[in-house]
Amino acid sequence: MTDRREPPRWLRWTLVASAAVVACLVYGVTTASAELNLGPHEALYEVDTDGLVVTDLGPLGTLEIDSPLPLGLGADITVKEIPADLTAVDQASTLDRLVGDLDRYLQFYDSPEITIDAATRALVASAIRRSVAALVVVGLAGWGLSALLGRRRRKELSAVLAPRTWQLTAGVVVVAVVGATVVSGDEAPVRSGRPASEVFAGTALEGARITGRLASVVDTYGGQLLELYDDNEAFYAAADDDLHQAWRSWLIRDAVRTNLGDVSASGDDVVTMLVVSDLHCNTGMSTLINSAATLAGADVVLNAGDTTMNGTAVEKACVDSFAAAVPDGVPMIVADGNHDSVLTSEQEAAHGQTVLDGSVVEVAGVRILGDRDALETRIGEGTSVARERTPAEQAEDLAETACEDGDVDLLLVHTPVVGTPALESGCVPFQVSGHTHRRAGPEQVGQGMRYVSASTAGAASGQATVGPLRGTAEMTLLRVDPEEGRVIDLQVITVDPDGQATVHDREPVPPVVPAVGQLDRTTPSEGPFDTSQDDPSSSPDPTETGGATGDDEVRPSPSASPVGPIAP
Repeated sequence: MTDRREPPRWLRWTLVASAAVVACLVYGVTTASAELNLGPHEALYEVDTDGLVVTDLGPLGTLEIDSPLPLGLGADITVKEIPADLTAVDQASTLDRLVGDLDRYLQFYDSPEITIDAATRALVASAIRRSVAALVVVGLAGWGLSALLGRRRRKELSAVLAPRTWQLTAGVVVVAVVGATVVSGDEAPVRSGRPASEVFAGTALEGARITGRLASVVDTYGGQLLELYDDNEAFYAAADDDLHQAWRSWLIRDAVRTNLGDVSASGDDVVTMLVVSDLHCNTGMSTLINSAATLAGADVVLNAGDTTMNGTAVEKACVDSFAAAVPDGVPMIVADGNHDSVLTSEQEAAHGQTVLDGSVVEVAGVRILGDRDALETRIGEGTSVARERTPAEQAEDLAETACEDGDVDLLLVHTPVVGTPALESGCVPFQVSGHTHRRAGPEQVGQGMRYVSASTAGAASGQATVGPLRGTAEMTLLRVDPEEGRVIDLQVITVDPDGQATVHDREPVPPVVPAVGQLDRTTPSEGPFDTSQDDPSSSPDPTETGGATGDDEVRPSPSASPVGPIAP
């Protein structure tokens, strides 16, 4: 009789494996953690089961909101970079520093879903890793115990436990149900007892409860931050609407010209590339980048560098925002700039972007050569060579690579002068750069054409790039004939500080004029390739004087705000 009630062997093993998997999943989910960012700060995210999302700001206090996660799951967020002892910092100084961070907090509030999505993905990945690790440990422990018991003892235990499989299964189910009920029950989690802050009424943080010194800071400055946030949202929403209207107006003008027979190239036979540069963490432009790429039907997005301001871990929110701005299926090719870092490149690559590293890549039938900048600029610290090659050596390497390949269509580098040897060699027909924050060209350099993009962030001297535009933001559409490897024309899109967008007419790229005799390679603004402009050791430290460098860069003094001005 007992034998007939005993479940088959396969079912017993299935129940054991299922119980182990469930236990390991519970462990993995409830212990998941990730190091990310929250606004301008690094932060540690940890999952818990108190039904709250609690942001711990150390001696400043905490911010609590009800967790949107199911089953009573919550999260503890520990913000770093806040002094453990504020007694050495007077209150006025502390508040001044927080006010100085308002622009940087706009990066978070402008697109909080980017930070939330990144945190969710990181915590899910952590939960999976921990669950798998726990399952491996349980499996190894089971195997070890089985080996220690020996075959005879295992048979004895099986004979005792197998007939009781259903009772044991029922017990596991009861424990699981009771545990789930306790975790996800209706009992309200413990709260601080402080009422919700009125500052957050009508926002995504409505109902947030604040404790400690942070409460007075938020009450004092929270309204100012939210006002900046509202102004920022309204500005870029209106600018995006104006961009759509400007595009429709241009389409009408273009249709009239087409009817009059003024057709420069068929849209079916060309590759459209959207050029952005010197974004400097102005995530407000993300919406307009997406609109420009979508309206133009861009096949590729070219990023000429300086996506961030200092290339730090917390600026991942900026990289995430710009990555999300690229339409699905459209590749982004990046030549990181002097304000980026190796970490920035890793963050971009994690989004599937192609980060140029000195070799040739082919995208949409166009062969592109490029590399990240050899220099690194840090606000308040100046510029230094951060790679094994100087800018001059990098420039010669790019020229050599282009000539060895023999089929490069476009050179993408951040600093314009780095591409000069390649252009002079005749092995690169067209170069795209940024860095100067001013549009230039297309102009002939050597046996190629160079185009320098202005800042897509609207970077203006002495002004921060986060928030409504202080200067004119620019993007450029290039149309390339992939068969001939030739850039046919370019079209500039501008957005001025009033939020007015303009879609300019297409400008044909002039043909290269063959050299007659000795070509004069010197331009009024630069020598043939003067590395003293790039080598910090050969020119005065611009952070000492705040003056312009040899390539017309304007760098901030060490006392400048963390968010501006932004040096090219």
